[in-house]
Amino acid sequence: MKAAPFEYSRPADIDEACALLAADDSARIIAGGQTLVPMMAMRLARPTRLIDIARIDALSYIREQDDAIAIGAVTRQCLVEGSKLVTSHLPLLACAVPWIGHSATRARGTVGGSLANADPAAELPLIAMTLDAVLVARADGEDSDIPAAEFFIGPMITTMPMGGVLTGVRFPVWKGKIGVGFHEINARSSDFAFVSSAAQVELDDDGKCKRIAIGVGATTDFPMRLESAEQQLMG
Repeated sequence: MKAAPFEYSRPADIDEACALLAADDSARIIAGGQTLVPMMAMRLARPTRLIDIARIDALSYIREQDDAIAIGAVTRQCLVEGSKLVTSHLPLLACAVPWIGHSATRARGTVGGSLANADPAAELPLIAMTLDAVLVARADGEDSDIPAAEFFIGPMITTMPMGGVLTGVRFPVWKGKIGVGFHEINARSSDFAFVSSAAQVELDDDGKCKRIAIGVGATTDFPMRLESAEQQLMG
């Protein structure tokens, strides 16, 4: 199938993108298009207008920000995969990114696109939930922070403000002795996950669990933390 007819806009900056989005309830933001375009081809999504933010340079970055690593919404997933900053400070994210589709997918797919579309089987929402990431949205000329635990509320449903655009995400950096693990089960490499899991542990000087985060995805409407298991493993 082919996508239904739509208009196309390429705003110069994020506020222009917000204005275009606010003016049309059926408009959608597009950056890499790795989630939205297949949905449009199957007529599961029928936006009247696509607002392309891929060329807004201010939304593409990976940088340290206080005690977190901040990543811009249109940052390509392949750049995250190759980032030394991510590898050294966000080892769990570094483990998960290679599981996203395949190399061609990651070359076009964006961090913000995966988070904003909120596919329950996607890897980036799971990591955001596990690490207590904070998502940054812009609407009405102002930025707002939304904790990942409050952002994902259903399959491809989020608490993004009306007329708002996701501009970035901040992943907290854990200090100390850290261990991580990520795994997913699928029919074949690059397919959607049947189930995925992520864990990050900080040990104290005696080798006991000082801090832990465990998340699961794909089996529920949105990624979730296994808080009961975390509590039982402390110490």
